[in-house]
Amino acid sequence: MTSAPQRKDAARNRERIVAVARELVDEGAPLQLNDVARRAHLGVGTVYRHFPTAEALLETVATPGLEALAACGEQAPADDDPGRALARFLTRTVEAQVTDASLATVTAAATDTLPRTTELKRILRAAGGQLLDRAHAAEAVRADLTGDDLVPLMCGIVYAANVRSGTADRVGTARRYLASLLDGLHLAAAEQRQPAVRDKPA
Repeated sequence: MTSAPQRKDAARNRERIVAVARELVDEGAPLQLNDVARRAHLGVGTVYRHFPTAEALLETVATPGLEALAACGEQAPADDDPGRALARFLTRTVEAQVTDASLATVTAAATDTLPRTTELKRILRAAGGQLLDRAHAAEAVRADLTGDDLVPLMCGIVYAANVRSGTADRVGTARRYLASLLDGLHLAAAEQRQPAVRDKPA
């Protein structure tokens, strides 16, 4: 008859661990399980039973943000303007990463700890690829931009915005950088469609 209270205690402990980890990430502190246990006033063993590694905990913290981005990516094709749909999705992605430090780290990681993280990142890549294909078909972006380019380009913008802005207007800075990138992609596409004619040397 003690299983139900134990389950409730375990659920509360897990929620507390995730909440404390969220606080540490928002503060820009390294996510260490011992630090989480100390701040949460829990035993280290309790934290490790729920999250065997810091990576698993960080991915759990990032999951709501990844889910929101995945939903945005799945809804983006409803916009009938392919270029605008891609731009809005990339803007939402960059904004999310500069306001949630867990997202940039988890998105850029080469390997995942949790199956849910892998699933969400697959959905995001598929959504980005679909939007990019539509933009290519509409000649809204340069032809040599690939789906594999999107993640490093977005990560680069997020990194640059964080370095440039510090704790100031990171979202505004990221938007400006992304707008410059998108303008460049559009200009490059136009140049590909209408190659410049160069004068031959005399």
